[in-house]
Amino acid sequence: MNNETVYPLTAARSDDNIDGPPATLRIHARPKKSDWLWYGLFGVALVLFYQGVIDNPRWQWDVVAHYFFNARVLAGLANTLILTAFASVLGLVLGGIVAACRMAENPVLRGAALTYIWIIRATPTLAMLLFLFFISALVPRLYLPIPLLNVNLFDIDTSNVISRFSAAMIGLAIYLGGHSAEIFRSGLAAVDKGQREACKAMGMSDLRMMWHVVIPQAVRVIIPPLANELITMFKNTSLASVIGYVELLTTVQLIYSTTFETIPLLTVACLWYLLLTSLAMCGQSLLERRFGKGVQR
Repeated sequence: MNNETVYPLTAARSDDNIDGPPATLRIHARPKKSDWLWYGLFGVALVLFYQGVIDNPRWQWDVVAHYFFNARVLAGLANTLILTAFASVLGLVLGGIVAACRMAENPVLRGAALTYIWIIRATPTLAMLLFLFFISALVPRLYLPIPLLNVNLFDIDTSNVISRFSAAMIGLAIYLGGHSAEIFRSGLAAVDKGQREACKAMGMSDLRMMWHVVIPQAVRVIIPPLANELITMFKNTSLASVIGYVELLTTVQLIYSTTFETIPLLTVACLWYLLLTSLAMCGQSLLERRFGKGVQR
């Protein structure tokens, strides 16, 4: 098949052919020589993938299929999703509050928000989870005294409040709050200052200005990095295994510790992470398309 594209020839024609049909220019659209190199490398990669993964009996794909919908694996997956949902909601609320304090005119609020973000960025997530889980050694009891009455409004044992789930949820939420606060702040700062000035000139209140003008424009900037943080949050739930919370990765570890089918069960966990992350990326793409109307063609 002759791969060619026909374009009208816009160059000047001779006078004897001025009444005839427009001249055409045939351009042969062929791949560049460098393209064939990439096609070849891609083909080699496909062959290596097939031989090393698909056709390799050591992966034990029959065992992977057997455990993919196993009841224990699905229970661990449910724990992972529950932890992700609660920690994400709490972390986003905390991030919004910290971002508001970060952009406030009060220097005390700005300093407190900046200190919080600084500490969160400098502290590993794993160390934060361990610290929260063992915080009862530092604060044995939680109580709120009433001044001048020598009475506590409440007095409870810290170990009764901080469980494995609550420690993991609070730790991951604190981590997300510090990072999402900067994402929110950068998105709001990306909106041109003239937009706010125009809204005030029209007599709009601050609430209406933020809800109808600033936030819709900031969301378009916020979605990609925030979606990345939420996906990271989903994968960071595996860190909760160090404090004994039984999520997806801990579940497959408990199974292969008795069956010794390590590679297939780790493959099951990775496939579930890959599947749910892919769904989250599809949702991100839809949101970007929804809020990108009028900006992207």
